[in-house]
Amino acid sequence: MPVVRPSEAVTHEIHGARFVSHAAPRTGSRELCAWRGEIPAGTKAPTHTVSREEIFHLLDGELLVTLDGRTERILAGDTVIVTPGAAFGVENPTGRTAVTWVTTTIGLEAELADGTRLSPPWAN
Repeated sequence: MPVVRPSEAVTHEIHGARFVSHAAPRTGSRELCAWRGEIPAGTKAPTHTVSREEIFHLLDGELLVTLDGRTERILAGDTVIVTPGAAFGVENPTGRTAVTWVTTTIGLEAELADGTRLSPPWAN
């Protein structure tokens, strides 16, 4: 039975946020990947489009989420379903770190507004 202990999770930092990868091919997952995101106070991640559906669940805090030009404040317990090709941005306008849980399929890629393509290691 594959069990990923917190000490085995791999941490990546990009655009001011921290991604703690728990489920990925390196931990035995064949189809899905999942990570905890930590978005510090004042962080505004660049808008990007994703190549695969992403389930973005807010565990703690509050965020401003922009999806295809529409911005909405989400609170702990809210879930955002990001469809492939959607323009997605996240901002933490509060004074404390927000914590998310994200699940998608292996192979997710993101494209920034300037055309830069990313293949996040926590999603592959």
